Amino acid sequence: MNKKIGFILALVVISLMMVSTVSAGLFDFMGGDNANATANDENTFIVGFDAEFPPYGYKDDSGNYVGFDLDLAKEVCERNNWTFKAQPIDWDAKDAELDSGSIDCIWNGFTINGRENDYCWSDAYIDNKQVVVVKSDSGIKSLDDLAGKTVETQKDSSALAALQGDNKTLADTFGTLTEVADYNTAFMDLESGACDAVAIDIGVAQYQVSSKDNPDAYSILDDSISSEQYGIGFKLGNDALKDKVQATLDEMFEDGTVAKIAENYTDSGVPGSLITK
Repeated sequence: MNKKIGFILALVVISLMMVSTVSAGLFDFMGGDNANATANDENTFIVGFDAEFPPYGYKDDSGNYVGFDLDLAKEVCERNNWTFKAQPIDWDAKDAELDSGSIDCIWNGFTINGRENDYCWSDAYIDNKQVVVVKSDSGIKSLDDLAGKTVETQKDSSALAALQGDNKTLADTFGTLTEVADYNTAFMDLESGACDAVAIDIGVAQYQVSSKDNPDAYSILDDSISSEQYGIGFKLGNDALKDKVQATLDEMFEDGTVAKIAENYTDSGVPGSLITK
C-alpha cells in the first residue's frame, strides 16, 4: 500500500474513533439510556411501582419519588447494603417488567387476593379495603345510591377487579363503570362532574381527599366494596430474594421501624392496619 494512502486511512480511522467517543460522552451527558441504565445485579434492588398511587408510591412536588412502600424498600436496602432504585412503571406492563428482569419486585400497595398463584409473594403486611368517594353534596350516602350513577376506577386496579368479580352485582346497578388511566384523572373527573363517584383503595382515597383545598367537599362512603391484603410480588421461582426481603422486613416490624415509617404517612392515607406477627 502507498505510504501516503495508508497515512490518510489511519487519520480517518482515528477521526472516526474520536467522533464515536465524543458522541457517546455527549449522549451520557444529555441523559441518554447509558446514563440512566442501572445494572440489575445482586447488589441492586429495583422496585417497580405506580408513580401515581399515593401514599404508597408517588412523585412529590419536588419531583422525587416518595411513599410508604418506597421508604420500606429503602430501609430493606440499607440493611442489606444494596443499591436502591425506584422504577416507575406502566401498571398494565407490570408483569412484562417483572418477567424481563427489569424490576426485581412489585412493591406498591399490591393486592395479593386473586393473584395468589401469579407471583412469589411476601407475607401480607397491610389489611386494605376498597371504598367509594363522592362529593359531599351529591346525595349519595350508600352503595345503593350508586344505582344509575357514573363510577370511575383505575384500570387493572383492585377496585375494578372487585366490581368485575365478587361485586359485579353492585356494578351492574351503575349507569356506567369507566376505567381511567390513574386516580388523579378520576378525581379531576369527580371534581368537574364528569363522574359521580370513584371506587378506590382507602389509603389512596384518604390521601386524595386530605390533599384537596376543601377536603370537606368529599366524602368516603361507610360501606366498603371489598377487603384485601397487600404484599410484595416477586417473579415466580425467585424465592431466595423474597425470603431475604421478608427476613429483613420481619426485623423492621420487630424493632418498630415499620410503625415509625407509617407514622409519617398516617395523615396522608396509610391506614392503621399494619399486619404484625
